Amino acid sequence: MPSASPKREQLLRPIKHLNELRHLPRALRLVWEAAPGRASLYALLLFLQGVLPVFFIALSRYFIDGLTQAIDQPGMGWGSWWLPGLLMLLLLALMEAAGQFTPYIRLLVGERWQGHIYGLLQQQAIRLDIGFYETTEYYDLLQRASKEAIDGPVQLLESLGKLAQNAITFLSMMAVLALFAWWLPLILLLGTGPALSVSLASTWRLHRWRLRTTVLRRQSDYYHETLLSAQSAAEVRILGLGDYLRERFARLHGRRLGERVALARMELAWGLGAGLFGTLLGVAAMAWMAWQVAQQRFSLGQLAMFWQALSQGQKLMHTLLTQVSTFYRSLLFLDDLFSYLDIQPRLRDPELPQSPPPGLREGVRLEGVAFRYPGSERQALAGFDLLLPAGQLVAIVGENGAGKSTLARLICRLHDPDSGHITWDGIDLRAMAQADLRGRIGLLMQRPLLYQASCAENIAIGELRQPPTAEQLAMAAAASGFAAVAARLPDGLDTVLGKMFGQAELSSGEWQRLALARILVRQAELLILDEPTSAMDPWAEAEWMQRLRSVLAGRTALIITHRFTTAMQADTIHVMAEGRIVESGSHRQLLAAEGRYARSWRAQMERRQEVESVTS
Repeated sequence: MPSASPKREQLLRPIKHLNELRHLPRALRLVWEAAPGRASLYALLLFLQGVLPVFFIALSRYFIDGLTQAIDQPGMGWGSWWLPGLLMLLLLALMEAAGQFTPYIRLLVGERWQGHIYGLLQQQAIRLDIGFYETTEYYDLLQRASKEAIDGPVQLLESLGKLAQNAITFLSMMAVLALFAWWLPLILLLGTGPALSVSLASTWRLHRWRLRTTVLRRQSDYYHETLLSAQSAAEVRILGLGDYLRERFARLHGRRLGERVALARMELAWGLGAGLFGTLLGVAAMAWMAWQVAQQRFSLGQLAMFWQALSQGQKLMHTLLTQVSTFYRSLLFLDDLFSYLDIQPRLRDPELPQSPPPGLREGVRLEGVAFRYPGSERQALAGFDLLLPAGQLVAIVGENGAGKSTLARLICRLHDPDSGHITWDGIDLRAMAQADLRGRIGLLMQRPLLYQASCAENIAIGELRQPPTAEQLAMAAAASGFAAVAARLPDGLDTVLGKMFGQAELSSGEWQRLALARILVRQAELLILDEPTSAMDPWAEAEWMQRLRSVLAGRTALIITHRFTTAMQADTIHVMAEGRIVESGSHRQLLAAEGRYARSWRAQMERRQEVESVTS
């Protein structure tokens, strides 16, 4: 579809500006959900601050006229001006109190609303399929929504509040000016129009620039965070990557900065012209009023009232321009936020989900499964058939990229196959509720998540449905081989790990054992261990596998590994290549078959012997 011409784009731009207002009712509903009582009080304070200045200006007319009359005619007394003066003092006190109290209420409402939005973002992140994390478009939208969520809600509430307050005052000032001549309010509006158009257009261009450079910002943030990250600190220093990464960051940041400065220059030029136009109209209106007073058509009090209304109106006009720009920018944040929150997951639970009886009885079966990752032309699995019999330990071996980890993702229903079926005791996984299925599975990821918490908490989060007892935690630590590691820590299982909140750090192999304890404490019917020994040395691997074999006795487990010394402990071994099973059998059967497994086994054993001879 061809893009709109520049002229058409200019015609459509005001409509686009107004179109962003569609998000405002939804945003206000979120504010009400977060803090209904405080939001009502905030609205009342804004209204009072909007109308009180108008009453003050109106009283100033009677105060000045009464004071002038008392001076010119001493016998008239002072009663004509002291009452308006007293009321003006009361209004000043009310405006001061409202002005002091409003930021406090706005802070309370803003913080509540910000927390509410954080909760919605987190809920949506959990709700969406893992496949969304594998697309650039999702990351761009998530970046904008999450980054702006830090200050966006509070800024939007503040800009909306100030805009509403000043708009009420501005409209009241226009009503005051209309008392002198019907066309005077049009002067304010006419002076505001060009500047408002410039402000909205500049904000729209800034938003388009922000969308266009989201990837640049993510890339520059990546280089910045890599330079500051503890995980990359050693390699950055050893390889001398500091200047290289800084240059990459500076180049990307410079591109964004150059475009931003060009937009600022354009905004400055147009803003100066629009501001000068509004000032000239204000001067003309003031000259007309001075002429009217000279002709004795209006009193000095009315002149003071007019001057205050006009000057306040012009100041409010400029303030409103800034606030409209800020408010519109906040509305654009809402566009990103609601676009993210409105994404629907692809994986859905059935309306009437089926739930197999507790305990895996027959096993998990894959029949004719084919799967390709979004955006990839290569099939990760093709015509894949596999049976994981209940109560057996099955191993999957193969080269990197053979589809082993993809298999684990499909069994956990992190993705759905493009074709074929995966069944749990004869029930298709798509007929089960996702939470029900995943509650039956314990998955040890190839790179397990390292929680900056105590050892005990790291293990306990493996089973949150029925929090494990201290005895169960100790048993899981012993079964995974982590108990010996915990014994060397200052506070045992209560030791806080990681340098972010604690003092103790673990090696990769020790973290892997801790992650396994987290899985073993889970009341799972199927355990999937993806490269469970990848961070262990050969001596630790042999001892660990013997312990694991006894722990898994009678349980259904799938081990995904490229180490044949790990796979040989399984009841059945399947060899994968290019998304298919090419060999199956026990360790002895596969060696006797003299196929791919046997050749790879001998190659691994030869390399292992070479390493041992060098290190001995």
